[in-house]
Amino acid sequence: MAVGRTILPVDDVPGFGGLLLGAVVARYSRALDPDLLDELYALSVQIERGQRIAQPRLRHRLQQDRIGLTRSCHRLHREKGLGLKFQFETRNEAPAQYVLAAVYAAGEVPYDKRSAVMSCIRLGIGWQGPIDSHDQLISHLTKNGNSQFALSASSHNNPLDWALEVLGFDGDRDPDTDAIQKQFRLKLRNAHPDISGEDEGAAQRIAELSEARRILLG
Repeated sequence: MAVGRTILPVDDVPGFGGLLLGAVVARYSRALDPDLLDELYALSVQIERGQRIAQPRLRHRLQQDRIGLTRSCHRLHREKGLGLKFQFETRNEAPAQYVLAAVYAAGEVPYDKRSAVMSCIRLGIGWQGPIDSHDQLISHLTKNGNSQFALSASSHNNPLDWALEVLGFDGDRDPDTDAIQKQFRLKLRNAHPDISGEDEGAAQRIAELSEARRILLG
């Protein structure tokens, strides 16, 4: 197996990249031989520390040459009005390779961010929750600790009503673009800790305002 081209943003760790890697591990580690999970955990610690990794691991060998290998791709994307969704590879089923590739890919992120990404991956090891419940998986991987992922639950149940409520459109079910932008700027200014004087929860309020604007503007 080999790690191919990756787009893994990890700013505001674990970032969307770390979240995707954790989800890949959660999705596929459940299909591994339980005896391999301890080795997988140990491997994540070794890579996090930058140690030399003896091969093979989990009965597979990492290589640089990708010629002749089957290509697989996993994505994290945002569906309009439905929040973040994972798109896992469907053409091939290679759980051990996918899990290993996720852990090795985490080893390539900047050292100062690697620990948080690996923590996300270790939370995914042995995940036994429902595979198709992306909201539950995101909550588990982040422990609700990152506001850019952990928005109010009502944002998933009825996103349009939630967005209108967050931006303060009482009774107006169809505000135009200018009204949405004006209300967003007003609410954003009031949410900023330099204005409100409240640091606690400011990041959460700003994240929800941004998500509400995105929903209404499409």
